[in-house]
Amino acid sequence: MKEAFGKGPATNETSANDFEACDVLVVGGGPGGSTVAARLGDLGVDAVLLEKDRHPRFHIGESLLPLNVPLFEKLGITDEIEKIGMPKWGVDFVSPVHEKMVTFEFRDAWDKSLPYSFQVKRSEFDHTLLRNASAKGARVFEGWRVTEIDLEYADGVKIIAKSDTGQERRWRARFLVDASGRDTLVASKLGLKERNRRHASGAVYGHFKDARRQEGRAEGNITIFWFDHGWIWFIPLADGTTSVGAVCPPDYLKARKTDLTSFFHETIARAPKLAEWLSGATLIGPATGTGNYSYRARSMTGRNYLLVGDAYAFIDPVFSTGVYLAMNGAFRAADTVATVIRQPAGAGRALARFEAEVAQGLDRFSWFIYRMNRPALRDLFMNPRNYFRLQEAMLSLLSGDVFRPTPVHRRLALFKALYYAKAVHRRFAAA
Repeated sequence: MKEAFGKGPATNETSANDFEACDVLVVGGGPGGSTVAARLGDLGVDAVLLEKDRHPRFHIGESLLPLNVPLFEKLGITDEIEKIGMPKWGVDFVSPVHEKMVTFEFRDAWDKSLPYSFQVKRSEFDHTLLRNASAKGARVFEGWRVTEIDLEYADGVKIIAKSDTGQERRWRARFLVDASGRDTLVASKLGLKERNRRHASGAVYGHFKDARRQEGRAEGNITIFWFDHGWIWFIPLADGTTSVGAVCPPDYLKARKTDLTSFFHETIARAPKLAEWLSGATLIGPATGTGNYSYRARSMTGRNYLLVGDAYAFIDPVFSTGVYLAMNGAFRAADTVATVIRQPAGAGRALARFEAEVAQGLDRFSWFIYRMNRPALRDLFMNPRNYFRLQEAMLSLLSGDVFRPTPVHRRLALFKALYYAKAVHRRFAAA
């Protein structure tokens, strides 16, 4: 006999009558969860969204991609994002072994119709998405943390959640969307989560006021500064603050001999151009650090659930992929869930297609992310050439264009071949 949440044998008293019902239960009110819930509302599917925090709340990951913009239009929130966002027209790269800063503008990508995106404070951005989910019909509960989950329930899933005021409620749903982010609710419960051994990294970050910025349309660019132990992001925000964070191997972070804030300043000093931009700036509060955060689940779907965004995988923020992957996956997830509920005979095919499509896009980003700190790739970024439209293809990758069926993918394959040739040449040159 099945156990009901470890409370003893399941009985009639612990079945339908004790649980509030919905079609879909969404765990997590970040970009992925809020987008799923809003899209399900558009599709006429009854959804409950449980968010452990109360919005607005702080979150890192403030740089968005041009391919996010069409998703804002589909959600009907473009005007709201424009009000809170800093326009982002391009990406700058600064290398310690090259004497120039290289700028890529999104308008030069393969698809010329997506020339910009935004930098956003995630507290404002995520709150906007959550309010939109509620406006689209989702029942949103903030301050509710899932404490127990039963994926063996024959008719779907059962959840117990507790509020930040100590209340407890129970839900049963036909399907679960896990958008719990780094909490990885389902992946942790089922033992699916695996540390990414190909790309271990950690980060230390903070926000500055009065940082020096570029002028004109370049003011909102994200700038990537390579240094001898990784790379550092510089993200200007609309309120005048600037997000700065260093992504490094865990061994570098573990080797620090000072407090984290002093270590952060020491790391910034390793990137002279960045240190110059921050010479008159003030760090707002102490620095924050995260340990080795690269991971991926072995699968992202099951009979009665699927994973969205960081609940499935997180690699590295170098191409600002986090929010885009979560939102793109969320649109696909909502359409998949609607199919599972309304056409059960096609559920298996729909879930398999969802997993294959999302994993393919993540893999396309990952190849470049895994090699971001290698000299051969750095040389190619710092000496761009548009032979065979390779630069346009690279800009499309930086824009997030990894899911659509375009000629970009063939050009990126050619770029990879060029990378391998350059890596071999460097190896022989150094021998």
